[in-house]
Formats: sequence, structure tokens, C-alpha cells
Amino acid sequence: MEEKKLCLGIESTAHTFSVAIVSKDKILADEREVYKPPLGEGIHPYEAAQHHFRAARKVLQNALKKSKRKIEDMDVIAYSAGPGLGPCLRVGAVVARSISTYYDKPMTAVNHAMGHIELANFFSKAKDPVIVLVSGGHTLVSTYLHKKWRIFGETLDITLGQLFDQLGREMGYNSPAGKYIETLAGQGTKYLDMPYTVKGNDVSYSGLLTFAKNLLKKDNKREDVCFSVQETAFAMLTEVTERLLAFSEKREIVLTGGVAANKRLQEMIKSLSLVHNSSFSVIPRKYSGDCGAQIALVGLLQYESGNVVEVDKSFIKQSWRIDEVHVTWRN
Repeated sequence: MEEKKLCLGIESTAHTFSVAIVSKDKILADEREVYKPPLGEGIHPYEAAQHHFRAARKVLQNALKKSKRKIEDMDVIAYSAGPGLGPCLRVGAVVARSISTYYDKPMTAVNHAMGHIELANFFSKAKDPVIVLVSGGHTLVSTYLHKKWRIFGETLDITLGQLFDQLGREMGYNSPAGKYIETLAGQGTKYLDMPYTVKGNDVSYSGLLTFAKNLLKKDNKREDVCFSVQETAFAMLTEVTERLLAFSEKREIVLTGGVAANKRLQEMIKSLSLVHNSSFSVIPRKYSGDCGAQIALVGLLQYESGNVVEVDKSFIKQSWRIDEVHVTWRN
């Protein structure tokens, strides 16, 4: 029997430092440490990077212990090269370069958003889906065409995750604030009229955020504000998803990213799939946020298709769109 290849993946784009070890069909370990900013504040890139630096050794050791493997057993080292916060990305890249150099292992640079997509496909077993990617760093709808994941709609300003984080900070929560918004929204009973902005197949959330902040200042119930923001933002996203589904004539929808854990969003996208007689899959909650598994899985796919980088040519790219990535592992 052929021995399965192993990849050690390092994630460090924002608040999470994670190390995972995967084979092509199994996640052997996925260990994480998350930087938590003070209440009412967002991520401080330098402080998050310092957190990652302090956590790196422990997280790496825990992943190796959990997987019952050694670094010598790895076939390739993968790291999140972007998009993300520069100081945080550099920590992951330095750790990957150090391991690669010391143990003489090949490296591969992974697009973080690609990780969200391919990890969701790994769990769903979808063949040719419409992807809805929603997180702190991404809000887009995409599908695969001619060796790239093409973006057919995206946010024109802030992401869905940023909308929730900034609204949460207005109410005194720290980032990520999605879970607080979802809880409050579940207690809301009154829908407040909100700006609904869809331009072509793109969405805009900045006006919605400003409007919601003003409602909070006017002493509207925060539960009703969160309920209304959530319903409006998700309706906008569902509209552009439906348009791509109709245009592409595909019959699979996969929801992924940190905000994919939101039950109400799942309900709305699933309802859309039923109307269009399509399958619906959502990434498991455990892996919806940033994690090493998403980097390790894509890293292994890239390695097996010959996509590696030399240590002295490894890079980070704070702004790196998925439609700039040539996919070497799909037909």
C-alpha cells in the first residue's frame, strides 16, 4: 500500500495561530491559540503577531503530539501567505521557513481564502459547487471555471464579518463578535427598516453599519437592531447567491468561512437551495473559522501538483484575491 503524503500547515492571517497535520483524506491534528483583544476593541496587528510568536512553539508541539507524528514524517510545509495582516502573516511564514530549512522540507504558499473553499469541499464532497465565502476577511460568491475560482460577486467595502465585528464593538464586545450578534438577533422581535444595497451582483455593508450604529444611539433595542441587521445583510447575500446559481446552472451550494457558523444564514441559503433543487452543504462549525487544516489541505494539493516555492523566494501578500491563484490540482 502506498504511504499517504502528509502536510504540516500553519495559519496566522489574523487572530488565530494554528498548526494542522493532514493527509489527503484525514485531518490528523488541528491545534490553535486565538488572540483576544480587549473588550470593545478590534485586532491590533502587532499585538496579535506577538501572541502568535509566543504561541507558536506550544501549538506546533501539540499538533505533533495529537497526530502522533514527527516533523521528519512531513512531506511538505505549508503556510498562509495571504491575504491577511502583515505582522501576523510574517510570523507564520518565519515559522514555516525555519522548519523547512532545518528539516530540509519543501514549502508551499497557500491563499487563505482558497483554504476556506477547499476545506469546505473536502467535507461536503461537492464536485462543482457555487461557493458562498463569508468571514472577517472575505464576503464573496464564487465558482470554478478555467483553472481559477472566479468571483461573481463580492463586497464593495466591508465584509460581513467586519460588519458584525464593528457593530459588536459599538456595543462593547471584542472581535470576533459574530456570536454576540447572532445571540442578540435571536432575541429580537421587531424588524427596523434598513438600507438594502445590492449593486449588480455586489453588496455594500458600510451604509448598513452606519445606519445601525445611529439606531443604537437613539436607544433602539440592541436585540431588534441586531435582528434587523442580520436579516438585511443575509438577504442581500442570498440575492447575489441566487443570481450566480441561476447564471451558472450549477446544482451545489457550499457555505464556508467563519460567518458560515451562523444558523440564520444557513437557513436562508438552504431555503434558496431547495427552491432551485440544489444540494446545500455548510462547513462544520469546528472548521468554519481560521484553522491550520485549511492551509494544510491546500498545501498538500499544491505539493502533489508540483506547486512549491523555494525558501528564499517564499512570500507574504496582504492583499491576494482567489481569482489571482492558478489552480493546479483541479481539471
